[in-house]
Amino acid sequence: MKIPAIAAILYAGVSAGVVLFQLALALGAPWGAYAMGGAVPGRFPPALRVAAVVQAVLLALMAGVILARAGLALPGWAAASVWLTWGVVFFCVVAVVLNSISRSAGERRLWVPVTLVMLASSLTVALTAG
Repeated sequence: MKIPAIAAILYAGVSAGVVLFQLALALGAPWGAYAMGGAVPGRFPPALRVAAVVQAVLLALMAGVILARAGLALPGWAAASVWLTWGVVFFCVVAVVLNSISRSAGERRLWVPVTLVMLASSLTVALTAG
């Protein structure tokens, strides 16, 4: 298996875990201290539950972009994935920064390593695929 494929599978796998976390928040899991800066410990209110669903959808779409760029899925996205992959990399940079400066220690401990893996794997795909 080639490096872009390995990196894309890693990105998609980690993203799947984050999507499940977001969907759990949307369904009422009491993990608010580990998301959105820890502003709402416990269960999210309705507006943040909707935001969690939106985030889950965006994360799934970004995983699709990375898989398409590596040639593993969604061949119809191949051309657009060339530049969309850089959007995913940018998003991951922002996620690392925002999670690093979160006031929630739990959020920092959980998400900084996760977002670093997502950044490294998406950047690997961006630089090596095609």
